[in-house]
Amino acid sequence: MDLTLISDLSTWQQLGGTDTATEIAQQPQLWEALASNLATDAPRLQAFLGERLNDPRQRVLFTGAGSSGFIAEMVADTLNAQWPAEIRVVHTTSLLTHPALYLQRDRPTLLVSFGRSGSSPESVAAVERVRADVDDARFLDITCNAEGELARRGAGRQDTCTLLMPAASCDRAFAMTSSLTCMLLAALAVFDRAPWGERIARLHQVATLARDGIAQWDGAVATLAQQPFSRVIYLGSGPHEALAREAALKVLELTAGRVLAIANTPLGFRHGPKSTLNSQTLVVVFRSALPLARRYEQDLLEELRSDGVAGKVLSIGPQSDIGADDDYTLPVPAMQDSWLAPVWLTFAQLYALQRSASMGLTPDNPFPDGTVNRVVKGVTIHHD
Repeated sequence: MDLTLISDLSTWQQLGGTDTATEIAQQPQLWEALASNLATDAPRLQAFLGERLNDPRQRVLFTGAGSSGFIAEMVADTLNAQWPAEIRVVHTTSLLTHPALYLQRDRPTLLVSFGRSGSSPESVAAVERVRADVDDARFLDITCNAEGELARRGAGRQDTCTLLMPAASCDRAFAMTSSLTCMLLAALAVFDRAPWGERIARLHQVATLARDGIAQWDGAVATLAQQPFSRVIYLGSGPHEALAREAALKVLELTAGRVLAIANTPLGFRHGPKSTLNSQTLVVVFRSALPLARRYEQDLLEELRSDGVAGKVLSIGPQSDIGADDDYTLPVPAMQDSWLAPVWLTFAQLYALQRSASMGLTPDNPFPDGTVNRVVKGVTIHHD
């Protein structure tokens, strides 16, 4: 097929990818809208959190399923390092099957739920489970859907705060794109220790970076997606480990599982997963902003390129004197990896969209038979 840029919506309509293309392209604009909304919401959010994050007994559980769970993974460790409170990740899909491993009745607990629709059965059940099993339980629901179950059930409750994302972030397409990045940045902004003015400024910075990145990478990614790689491996460390998992999931979803995609860390990849490499494999390394992590990443990049087994090895990340042969880079300000993750994710979203179209699939709905759905179905919630 001819190369189709993200802005060519008339062609994407013919390809069945208008919603996905629009929702990828609109992200910088939505992040700026989010910044404005949070500037207004800051007093309400601060009043709800109070001084709880300064209490070592306070537990904060970031939760979600699938892509929403990867949001939790991308933000929790960064935030845990800033506060006396214990901040950790527990996917709803784990919380519901093994609640005794994660919940303590006598520990005050804030459950932070991420939900595009806010209506997945696991999201609703996780809130009910925590409310039943923890004496001092509070809930922050970060969602894109004002009409979803999380927003509806939390309305008017003193133990619940609902934070709505810009309306356009409630993606209509199958895959989560702008919904994910808005919720991720919202969590970082809400829980960061920096003054609110600095947090809002960061949102505008990452919006500018992503706008530049999409403009620079659009055509190159469209060309890359024409190459018939049957395997894609994303590698990242720290917050980028979850970024790699989300990037791999996008490929699996939008190619309807026809392209195998896996994720790992640069150091962990040598411990077995490297055996998946062949000439039909594309390897993408998400580069860290931290010099120490970059050295490990550079070692692996040089090793993979020297081995010559993979079909193509590339990386994406901040410009640096380490790894000068990075294929996709942007000059970035001093910022933590978790804040930069949404910028690098736009590359992976573009690739998954283009790879889907190159295979003759319809990106907005790669599963027309309904075997996989936009909002998960068929889940039965069981009780003790």
